[in-house]
Amino acid sequence: MPKPSARISGIVPSGKDGWEVHFAAMTRKQAGEDIIMLSVGDHDFDTPSETVEACVDAVRAGFHHYTQLPGLPRLRAAMARISTRCTGIDTALSEIIATPGGQAALYAAVQATHDPGDHAVVVAPYYATYPGTFRAAGASYTVVEAHASDGFQPRAQEIEKALKPNTRSILINTPNNPTGAVYSRKCLEDIAELCIRRDLWLLSDEVYWTLGGGEHVSPRALPGMAERTLIINSMSKSHGMTGWRIGWLTAPADLVSLVINLNLVTTYGLTDFVSRAAIEALENDFGVEQIASTYAGRRTLFIDQMRGLNNVTVRGSEGGMYVMLDVSAIEPDCEKFAWDLLEAEKVAVMPGKSFGDAAAGHIRISLCQPDDVLREAAGRLRRFANSYERSAA
Repeated sequence: MPKPSARISGIVPSGKDGWEVHFAAMTRKQAGEDIIMLSVGDHDFDTPSETVEACVDAVRAGFHHYTQLPGLPRLRAAMARISTRCTGIDTALSEIIATPGGQAALYAAVQATHDPGDHAVVVAPYYATYPGTFRAAGASYTVVEAHASDGFQPRAQEIEKALKPNTRSILINTPNNPTGAVYSRKCLEDIAELCIRRDLWLLSDEVYWTLGGGEHVSPRALPGMAERTLIINSMSKSHGMTGWRIGWLTAPADLVSLVINLNLVTTYGLTDFVSRAAIEALENDFGVEQIASTYAGRRTLFIDQMRGLNNVTVRGSEGGMYVMLDVSAIEPDCEKFAWDLLEAEKVAVMPGKSFGDAAAGHIRISLCQPDDVLREAAGRLRRFANSYERSAA
């Protein structure tokens, strides 16, 4: 066949992608093995029934047709109200574009702010799709590691050292996946000052904002930042709608008006009946408090189970759906630790280095399992860590 484009070929370079442990565990579980899956961030519960019924009603009412490219006006208005709550600054409908999921919002943000040959700084640990999203725009990037010793809070001075003459943006994620770190106001103020001084866009992934361990601080609300900040958001985590593919981008109105053209040549708008279910979920906060409470309880439960476990340290883990454990004192190679844990105790976790070198020596625990399963997994992990330590001694 003719040669494919360099752009599409370069999104995911050949080789390992860091998810080998998860895929192997999933295959074995589907074959009947008793494996506890703590490696993926998808809810173990269904979308709230009120949202499901709203979708069924919309289907039966005949909402099967095309929608406006930026999203139904009522949907954008609901997203604007949620964005005002999320960011702490008034958000207008004109500053919102609805997208099929948070990843599409990130893709739109990168496409809107980078030309081929431009450069970005990506703060790590990072979500797995970040590098490929910049490659898809023909942009290069430099990874700046947030240190485990700092609770995975990034340092603005290290970000500044990575800037180049063609740098256009900095990408951050708080509450963070995979670490669960919630960036402090001081951390965000330092990054904001850098963006203003160097005239940079700030791309802020805030899809976990309802699952934080305290006050959520969005850089969009900081002085001088509204005109240069793009917020990536989603209903996947906050409203329990991972498979519905509903997200949005909050950005300056002039930029949003241009991003609408991207929808023209990609999604051509969202699904009508799904959009109407999302409106009901946003306007009524279906599931939001319950989901946040569930993960706060699970986080506390699992961290409590780890207390007193020699040579294992909890890092970050203030928010989100994950707990990050430093296992480097037991086994410096976190990928080996994850494979050995799977073999010995049939517990699947993600090696930290799947999310960047900053998380090497760590494992990421997904809290997307019921309390009793998390307790069982914690018991297996404690047993494994103790035996691993003795066998290595």
